Amino acid sequence: MSCARLASVALVVPEYDAAIRFFCDVLGFHLTADIDQGRKRWVTVAPPGGGAELVLAKAEGARQEAAIGDQCGGRVWLFLQTDDFARDHARMTTAGVVFEESPRHEPYGIVAVWRAPSGNRWGLIERAV
Repeated sequence: MSCARLASVALVVPEYDAAIRFFCDVLGFHLTADIDQGRKRWVTVAPPGGGAELVLAKAEGARQEAAIGDQCGGRVWLFLQTDDFARDHARMTTAGVVFEESPRHEPYGIVAVWRAPSGNRWGLIERAV
């Protein structure tokens, strides 16, 4: 499978439009698809710098609703990589993103953990060169 790549990751959300607003208006992602399928929609967003798309999947039923905000059992689950940590940390903070910690320097780079409105924990990271 030499041509395989990770293309999309599903993110269970409580509601499509609020998730679209957060990812596009706050984080600067691009809406790449919003296709009505009757009882559900195929909604994808992509980060401005490229990489895997997120499939914003509206929860259906109690089991999926229970997974909202806890898709990785409380661990940081997704990482948004930047080439300028200070710029993006400041922009995100100004836009209302709440970081759980101050930026910290690790052997692999600068990182800080934040939560999306749905509750999932993310890391903003600038990798060490």
